Amino acid sequence: AGYQITQLFSPICTDGAVEIETPAGRKTITLKQIHIEEDAGKLLHDARTGTSLVDYNRAGVPLVEIVSNPDFRSAQEVVAYLVKIQKLLTFAGVSDCKMQEGSMRCDVNLSVREAGTETLGTRTEMKNMNSLRAIVRAIEYETQRHIDALELKTETLVQETRRWDDNAGESYAMRDKEDALDYRYFPNADIMPIRISEDWIERVRASLPESAGDKYARLTQELSISAKDAAIITGSKNLADIFDALTGRGVPARDATAWIVTELLALGTDERGNPSKPALMGSGKGSDDIAIDSERFADLILMVNRKEINRAVAKKVLGQLYTENIDPAAYVKEHNLGLVSDTSFLEEIVSAVLTENADAVEKFRSGNDKVLGFLMGQIMARAAGKADPNTVREMLKKQL
Repeated sequence: AGYQITQLFSPICTDGAVEIETPAGRKTITLKQIHIEEDAGKLLHDARTGTSLVDYNRAGVPLVEIVSNPDFRSAQEVVAYLVKIQKLLTFAGVSDCKMQEGSMRCDVNLSVREAGTETLGTRTEMKNMNSLRAIVRAIEYETQRHIDALELKTETLVQETRRWDDNAGESYAMRDKEDALDYRYFPNADIMPIRISEDWIERVRASLPESAGDKYARLTQELSISAKDAAIITGSKNLADIFDALTGRGVPARDATAWIVTELLALGTDERGNPSKPALMGSGKGSDDIAIDSERFADLILMVNRKEINRAVAKKVLGQLYTENIDPAAYVKEHNLGLVSDTSFLEEIVSAVLTENADAVEKFRSGNDKVLGFLMGQIMARAAGKADPNTVREMLKKQL
């Protein structure tokens, strides 16, 4: 079209707010508006050749722009805000918000002002930032550049759009930033007015799925999940969906949490596709990309709860489920991994181990409880790891 369509005069949303958590406590970031506009072509600058390329693949694609007011006071607050926005939108099913794939981007407008004054300084903009790490680095660099310009007179600040070079860790001027008048906004006669009723808004609000915040509150307050584990589960729409799928199949909430946080997040794959550690734990990176059959995952956990297999076997089976999507019950049966349920057989093993380790038995009777671990190990080894540890422990104590 040669021009970009945007909703300057009629933004659909105005005067919203997003609450974030900061080291100093909760803070409200106010929003000026949320509007729809067309995506534009993208310039790709090649510093090696001094040339620029134009990518029109996204040009004309509709996007939603959320415009905040200048309420931020640090890069950390910006990150907290962006993460909160990601959670709100992913849990609502609006977008996957993958910054590295362009589903979510951020224009950073930045200015500084002297302490105690209210007037904002000259503003610069860095467009289409697509990683939290780059955003933090860009804000810190640009903040210091502004301060140096004002205090050390290193340069004269002008309102402009700048390009962030993450490799160099520096920003570069691209073009002067026009004021709103320079954009020459005018109504587009081909686009009909959009009228949204309060009725419709309420119907949409009522149909929204559980938000990350509401799920966190439910996990911690109703299901007694620790704050740390609840934060991990609600930190990813994918993990939250897996949690809901497990509990929906009858897995107790605490068991579902423990298996996701302790076992599933520790799984990754090496070059051969075999389970390897670590891959996902810690940074949260990759949580949204975990693909596992939740029904089979639930079946595996319930097999442990029913004492059909022990946890050590289940962890190995989980690795196979993660990489090969095997049927846990069929796999356990095929490889003869089920727990030994014949109590007389186990009693015989316990008796044999105690007979062969008379010295350890004497130490126990002399008050040395530490030998219990040794005896347990001997029994479990004799049972090829297929005995229920709790059952064995009771038998062992009884015979001792």
